[in-house]
Amino acid sequence: MSKTRLYLITPSTFNLNKFAGSLTEALEGGDVASVQLRMKESNDEDIIEAAKVLMPICHAKDVAFIINDNADIAKIVGADGVHIGQEDPTLEEVRSIIGVNKVIGVTCKDSKHISMTAGEQGADYVAFGAFFPTKTKSMATTAYPEILQWWQDIFEIPCVAIGGINSSNASSIAKAGADFVAVCSGVWDHPDGPKIAVTEINEAINT
Repeated sequence: MSKTRLYLITPSTFNLNKFAGSLTEALEGGDVASVQLRMKESNDEDIIEAAKVLMPICHAKDVAFIINDNADIAKIVGADGVHIGQEDPTLEEVRSIIGVNKVIGVTCKDSKHISMTAGEQGADYVAFGAFFPTKTKSMATTAYPEILQWWQDIFEIPCVAIGGINSSNASSIAKAGADFVAVCSGVWDHPDGPKIAVTEINEAINT
């Protein structure tokens, strides 16, 4: 397995100008594979505005920019892909909107069945979680590290681990088989700032 990489997720709400600075700082802390814009409580106009500000910051560092849930917005802003959940349009519908060359990730929670279906339907990655308690969303499901190794034994499609991951627990998740660790509050709420957080997480997942 190749080395585990960091997948950053934005807070649900933020001051755009201030957060642009925080994102720039975070990307200076070390390797980041992708950033997902996850503005659950915002309207389309605000999401598009944020994407137009934040995506160039990511692309300047060769970091992929992913839109959460909304394939139409991903197409409008020219994002690198979209991440969908089980309540969103189907993978086939999303693919028809954003095209064959864009990334589609699928939330699979702790379900082997959902993840296998997503893989067979052409998902570019699957996401399992939550592995730890998280402030970002309610803990509807708990995933266990064994599912990551199970996935690695069967599929070549990358898997993302999400949910309460930070610098103190990322190492165990990486060792369990995650290709990517998705982190939100573990970076943005770090007491020493996002740059230090990214540095610490990279050290944790590559030791």
